Amino acid sequence: MSELNNIAALEKPLTKWAKIVYGTGDWGRASYNTLRQIFYAIFLTDVVGLDPRLASLAALISIIWDAINDPLVGSLSDNVRTRWGRRRPFLLLFSIPFALAFLLLWWAPPWKTQFMLLVHVTLAFMVSDTIQTLVTVPYLSLTPEIAPGYDERTSLTSFRMFFNLIASLVTAVSAPIIIDTVLKAGYTLQQGYLTIAALFGGLASIPFILIFVFIKERETSLDIPRENLRFRQILVMLWQNAPFRYATGIYVLNWISFDIVALMLPYFLLYWIGQGDLLAKVNILGGISLEAVVLGVMMLVATLTIPFWNWVARRYSKRSAYIMGMVFWVVIQSTVLFIQPGQTNLIILIALLAGISVSNAHIMPEAMFPDVIDWDELKTHARHEGTYYGAINFIRKLSSAIAIFLALQALGWFGYQSPPEDITVYTQPDSALLAIRLLTGPAIILLLSSAILVSIKYPISRERQKRIRNSLLRRKLHDQQRV
Repeated sequence: MSELNNIAALEKPLTKWAKIVYGTGDWGRASYNTLRQIFYAIFLTDVVGLDPRLASLAALISIIWDAINDPLVGSLSDNVRTRWGRRRPFLLLFSIPFALAFLLLWWAPPWKTQFMLLVHVTLAFMVSDTIQTLVTVPYLSLTPEIAPGYDERTSLTSFRMFFNLIASLVTAVSAPIIIDTVLKAGYTLQQGYLTIAALFGGLASIPFILIFVFIKERETSLDIPRENLRFRQILVMLWQNAPFRYATGIYVLNWISFDIVALMLPYFLLYWIGQGDLLAKVNILGGISLEAVVLGVMMLVATLTIPFWNWVARRYSKRSAYIMGMVFWVVIQSTVLFIQPGQTNLIILIALLAGISVSNAHIMPEAMFPDVIDWDELKTHARHEGTYYGAINFIRKLSSAIAIFLALQALGWFGYQSPPEDITVYTQPDSALLAIRLLTGPAIILLLSSAILVSIKYPISRERQKRIRNSLLRRKLHDQQRV
């Protein structure tokens, strides 16, 4: 009993204040990513004037470059030794550059040729994503360190995703409103996008400074031995971790689904539901953009249902909760092909129902992934949080880049055309509309169904994770007694 009490003392839960402060970091990540996921492709095609096939090439090149940086930054943060910890110095040093790089991403250059636009967009994307990696990988690597328990990680992830979804809600709804306001004031779309980039990029940097000040890493990083693993050794370590392989499959398929939905939704709302009306309105709250209403409803419902999914995961398991949420999303997504132009009320209802599963998709894969790091520590006697989060970000970004590349290539090959300047209504060819509908509906169903099949095989349950944690803590306790 004494040993169990000592083990419990090492697993003190986080305070609610610590969870709130740490969770704010996802405000920075989500506002940054939401704007880029939802609006960047249409910004490149309709503001910068880049052909969608070239836009996809720019994104693919830069994300491959950024994906390579993820495991490097993760390994670097594993081996940093400072009195502030291994991860927190990155948050302080790169929080302000994080905001400035975001502003660069949304500047439409004055170049006239497609080649020069391609070069500029590629370089801006590479710079922005590299600096984002230097913040987000160390931030995410803190999760398994400060929340060691199975349900504690779900709780911490729920706090993170609360801020994530609130940020997504605010940015998704307010960005179209801000752009509409800028246009009505006589300014350009470019100035509208720069306004939202400056506003949300600046706000995104603040949480990381707060985390540096208020969150302490559990372990004394100066006492942790450094490891100089070669690339081949890292690959072997990752492959031998069976839970990591399953968690990666779930994580990647989950987020590719969300990325493709975010990419295609503006096109679907504008050119299919809105029939090419660039100023499409719905009669809600005095008439705001259809895009803002749909995204706002989806993200609001996703935020409100966070406690529900937290309860389901505690009542059953993370795996069971995830499967329930994805099955429901498949059912909802299957209705997309039946929506007809002008059915704004129906698309809002579907967005409301989809929000329930969007909440699940944000929480469960993120809550499941830290458990694979405990399994690794049990086998290797070392902690590799940065390496694992760098690896998962690498795989996720690379696969997402390929998926987005193929989606934008499909738009181009199916005849998508950028609308001319100074026009308020523009209709895409029937072939392009078909591509938009297929990518928004059946493609997502296929990805989500694959994620469900992988999650069925995920091997870490609550009971198994508890046994792993107890073994690790007994080892740590015995090491302390020998000293």
